[in-house]
Amino acid sequence: MSKNKDKPKRKDDKHQKAVAEIVPSVTSPDIDIGISTNDRRKIAQGLSRFLADAYTLYLKTHNYHWNVTGTMFTALHTMFEGQYTEQWQALDEIAERIRALGFAAPGSYADFARLSSIRDDADASEVPDWKTMVQQLVSGNEAVCRTARDVLKTADNAGDDPSVDMLTSRLQIHEKYAWMLRSLLE
Repeated sequence: MSKNKDKPKRKDDKHQKAVAEIVPSVTSPDIDIGISTNDRRKIAQGLSRFLADAYTLYLKTHNYHWNVTGTMFTALHTMFEGQYTEQWQALDEIAERIRALGFAAPGSYADFARLSSIRDDADASEVPDWKTMVQQLVSGNEAVCRTARDVLKTADNAGDDPSVDMLTSRLQIHEKYAWMLRSLLE
């Protein structure tokens, strides 16, 4: 496959513009942790996108836990519960890192919808079959990984080791989730 084919489509132009315009509110302007305010802002912006993707994936995983049916019910119900429980715990860590950098963390559905690269299912009134659920969660975990990698570069360039460490840990988890889910479709 060519490199362009392997690359999933990113956000549409309207979404990219909306995300680029988001500047988190400075809550602690006098922070001196060895990272400039401008770098902290860029990292906080990236972590806000990462938080939005992580929250959207958490919500989707929890929804699928509630609504899965079919021959894979027990296995998927249990797997989804383990994943959404772990994801829930991680959300707090991500938001608190944004706060530690001196910026307000996004916390509304409107913020998350605007910031997330993960879209809702096209028709939320229809519950997808288990295979579609798994495919959607593979895509969602991969999207979280792409966002994490993007933010990780920004944090690493700024010498923000705590953010790099957190993002590296999250990458390992979401890559594993994507692999486990993908294996169900083989």
